[in-house]
Amino acid sequence: MMIPSVKIEDFSYNLPDERIAKYPLAVRDSSKLLFYGPDRSISEHSFTELPSFIDKGSLMFFNDTKVVPARLFFRRASGAHIEVFCLEPCDPSEYNANFSCTQSCSWKCVVGNVKRWKGDVLSCYDPDGTLSGIDLKAVLVERMGETNIVRFEWEGSVPFSEVLEMCGKIPIPPYLNRETEAIDIERYQTLYAKYRGSVAAPTAGLHFSQNVLSELSGNGVDIRKVCLHVGAGTFLPVKSSDVAQHPMHREPFVVHISELEALAKGDRQVVAVGTTSVRTLESLYYAGVSIIETGAVCDIEQWSPYIREYSYSTKESLEAIVNYLKKNGRDALELGTRIIIVPGFNFRIVDRMVTNFHQPQSTLLLLISAFVGGDWRRIYDYALDNNFRFLSYGDSSLLCKQ
Repeated sequence: MMIPSVKIEDFSYNLPDERIAKYPLAVRDSSKLLFYGPDRSISEHSFTELPSFIDKGSLMFFNDTKVVPARLFFRRASGAHIEVFCLEPCDPSEYNANFSCTQSCSWKCVVGNVKRWKGDVLSCYDPDGTLSGIDLKAVLVERMGETNIVRFEWEGSVPFSEVLEMCGKIPIPPYLNRETEAIDIERYQTLYAKYRGSVAAPTAGLHFSQNVLSELSGNGVDIRKVCLHVGAGTFLPVKSSDVAQHPMHREPFVVHISELEALAKGDRQVVAVGTTSVRTLESLYYAGVSIIETGAVCDIEQWSPYIREYSYSTKESLEAIVNYLKKNGRDALELGTRIIIVPGFNFRIVDRMVTNFHQPQSTLLLLISAFVGGDWRRIYDYALDNNFRFLSYGDSSLLCKQ
């Protein structure tokens, strides 16, 4: 095997600006649902009909990460404004430990107007004087090219999670071409969001209302959770013509042993809600291979699925993870993944996927193409011809693997 040669220009389509959903619909589950069946048929439905397409007993995986208000705004003494976008915790590096910090912590950040930041201490932009009790400051610790290490300092015993809630804004996607508004605080978050850490929402989950979730459970669907913290890399365009030159950023994920045991049985259909859940679940196979061959776990690298043939069954790989966790007294697998899913990828775990409609020339569109056996253009042409809404706040689809 070898790294596949994929040209990003082959994954382009015309997306008029008016087809991009700039705001969510008034009711979460009122969006359209495109169903792409196992026979490659395409039909239009309402999202409230989704439970009728999910077989009884299916394992349905949701990503329960929670978006944090990661955009912070500071001002130099000269009056220049500097935006700091928190990407991932640095010191301490574990999310919960960092969010629990009082008085100071460090993050890897993207800094807007970074050339105008001369190393002086910045003060949080506070035109109304409502944040005087916090007095949040930012110190530039290290420049690292596209990213920077920033130390935050503040007064009092307030944990950093509350500092973000008071001082930060939810980082809605840049293609919405607007500032964060009050509606985004609620609607750019899934109902089941639990673990703080993402800078972008797993948007396939935004459609799920409590009624739809209850109907799925009532129909005998086994609702399961994984957690992958979505990084800012999800917004990065593929700049090189050859996808092999595009670097994927590391994203941390957690899968509990009960979910791994259920998957290892291999006797039920697996439905993933969102591309983040797909990437998490498909990364598991390669984590198991690492344990089989080395006795240890390590992050899943970008091209691991393509560089060689793998003879182990999915069951063998998943059971290896379960046995490893039990042997080491752990109840969950915690790793990072850089996996990229492009045409030619061998899906070993996921059978069906709920997902939105993605940007042209994006890694997410590559994943969709891989999942539907290259039939993505016919699906997207149907969606465009039938007035589906696109991107994060847009309509939904249920795709069957080909």
